Amino acid sequence: MTTIKKICYDRLLPSDLRRAIPFASIGTGGRTRAITPIGKLWINGSTLRVGFMGGSSDQQSIVKNYAPEWTKHANLNFEFTASPNADIRVAFADDGAWSYLGTDAKSIPANSPTMNFGWLDEAVVLHEFGHAIGLAHEHQNPDGGIQWNEAAVIRDLSGPPNNWDEATVRHNVLNKYSHDQIHGTEFDSESIMLYSFPAEWTLDGFHSEPNTELSEQDRAFAAGAQMYPGRGQPDAVELAVSEIKATQASIGQPGEEDLFIFTARSAGRYTIETEGQTDLVMKLFGPADQNELIAEDDDSGLGYNPRLTVDLSQGQYFVQIRHYNRRRGTGPYGIKVYK
Repeated sequence: MTTIKKICYDRLLPSDLRRAIPFASIGTGGRTRAITPIGKLWINGSTLRVGFMGGSSDQQSIVKNYAPEWTKHANLNFEFTASPNADIRVAFADDGAWSYLGTDAKSIPANSPTMNFGWLDEAVVLHEFGHAIGLAHEHQNPDGGIQWNEAAVIRDLSGPPNNWDEATVRHNVLNKYSHDQIHGTEFDSESIMLYSFPAEWTLDGFHSEPNTELSEQDRAFAAGAQMYPGRGQPDAVELAVSEIKATQASIGQPGEEDLFIFTARSAGRYTIETEGQTDLVMKLFGPADQNELIAEDDDSGLGYNPRLTVDLSQGQYFVQIRHYNRRRGTGPYGIKVYK
């Protein structure tokens, strides 16, 4: 039995777990690719509040020391806080190492952790915070060619320290995402998101070594157009509250998400809508919080345009626009907000 057994427990929401399909061997021409599931990213430029649910001062210090390494590259910030409304809530229970993916954390009750460290070192902190900003395990890419020795994987992970049943092993190791769920880059054997596993777990002898720091590709991917570009650069376009003229914009690349900001100078009912022929989806966040989702819409406006009419308090709000077809959709549109 292999001694390499500490594998992250990758937590997905039930809706995503139902969409996962069994891993199929597709040959040995390519291995896997670095991946981020579509729809899990925080708004670019966000400050994520990180809180602790227990843990010693030494344990908390390790997390505070290593987690911000991601923010040197991704256009995000971590704010460690005692607030019960933290976006990422870290526990230190004897429950393995795991994290929810990206914005899935906002669907978890405030009295529950969104991340856990059953063991603690630099590598596991970087790995779990990689999940927290939206990165998945590389070996679960649908274009991968890992030929698993399923019996060996199930045998080893059914014992300590994981003690997983077969369904959990398949979910975390042997299953894969479907193509419409992910963005990807070329395979990176040095990625912090690729846990080490031995040659005995594969039929062709492929294995991966332990990675303890962010690879060059980890840094580039986190800072790239598919994740969080523009480290330190503001990227929200300001909208005037006016019914007359729409601000013109465009989804220039597949997967692009445009961000707008407007100020509600008084409480009341506001309408935010797009116009044009492009099929769009809208999300509204705030007030003064890029991570607090208020409402979202697809086709309530004219044609394929989203339209939200909501009662807002005085404050600053953020509007995120993306194409309905995340993999291939592009096109121009107009957007306006009025009271």
